[in-house]
Amino acid sequence: MDVLLWITALSGAAWVYLALAHGGFWRTDTRLAPRGSRTPPAEPPSVAVVVPARDEADIIGAALPTLLAQKYPGSARVILVDDGSSDGTGELARTLGDAPGVRLPLTVTTPGPPPSGWTGKLWAVRHGVELAGDAEFLLLTDADIAHAPDSLARLVAEAADERLDLVSVMARLRVATGWERVIVPAFVYFFGKLFPFRRVNRHKSRTAAAAGGCVLVRRTSLAAAGGIDAIRDAVIDDVSLGTLVKRGGGRIRLVLADPPRRHATEWWPVHVDSVRPYPALADLWRMVSRSAFAQLRHSWLLLVGTVFGLALVYLAAPVALVVGAIAGAWPLALLGLAVWALMTATYVPMVRYYGRPAYEALLLPFAATLYLGMTVDSAIRHARGRGAAWKGRTYPAPESSRDAPGR
Repeated sequence: MDVLLWITALSGAAWVYLALAHGGFWRTDTRLAPRGSRTPPAEPPSVAVVVPARDEADIIGAALPTLLAQKYPGSARVILVDDGSSDGTGELARTLGDAPGVRLPLTVTTPGPPPSGWTGKLWAVRHGVELAGDAEFLLLTDADIAHAPDSLARLVAEAADERLDLVSVMARLRVATGWERVIVPAFVYFFGKLFPFRRVNRHKSRTAAAAGGCVLVRRTSLAAAGGIDAIRDAVIDDVSLGTLVKRGGGRIRLVLADPPRRHATEWWPVHVDSVRPYPALADLWRMVSRSAFAQLRHSWLLLVGTVFGLALVYLAAPVALVVGAIAGAWPLALLGLAVWALMTATYVPMVRYYGRPAYEALLLPFAATLYLGMTVDSAIRHARGRGAAWKGRTYPAPESSRDAPGR
């Protein structure tokens, strides 16, 4: 009991630090400026929207039309890069580009198979960036991301007003199924814990990241930092891109998408939304495990430390509460309850951001246990030679340290 008491006390000390001194990672109010509060540039800069897509025929019909219908006052175009799809993604995209109500012109192109040393997505992005020509800004967005009609205009206004080189929005993921409600808020919460948004947004801080679903970047800043070639083998390409631009001297900003409006009835997304469903635990498991070991820089030592760290921070308090209550060791039980309450309090804002009741924040230890399993599974897959698998491709550990956390 004494050992468990000390372990729980150490967990409590960790949570006091995390709650008070870890960049306010648990807050959910880091957003773009409200609609209408930014002054649009007198001469709107030109923008090329680059969308890498591989076998996305079942998703792209809900996302691409929102890009083609953007209300942008300047010159803008959409470039969809069909990354070797076998399901007719490119043909469907061309059909959508010819549909009524399209505001932005669409180019559909295919780069061919990626060369050795490149991930397929980044090879496709590089091809799209090349076709963008001299566009002043590039919006790099995934094929499953739907945008509100003013999304592009808001992003550009934010970058222009604040003289930013990169603006990235963490898209709102779906929370329609039971497993999505358990895993998705925790996914964004853990991301914010690794890369506290406020630290990312401080120019002098070393912490850097971006959210790959929606990244607006100045073309010249990207080129000056080394271009897409500099991160060509990165599995966690969004963090690598944010790190690349910031270390190149660029000013970056990472924000959360706007939360849903109450009583909203329009079909269009509120801001930047992912339309990809993850109906089963297996779908969410694959989403996380394909890159979890890369986040640890493929280090077995970091894996061991992460497992022990997750167990200490997230599991010690519930275990202390249960064991203490059963054994009648009330000081232990009360300490476990206090630490669990503090942990839960830091998670409530994210749960509420996703429109869920606050009591679901009590599930954080359960979600952390699942993430622990996903991380271990990611390492095992790597050891078996399956690495990061996505859309029929498997990537080994990169030769460089491009997937190192952006710190």
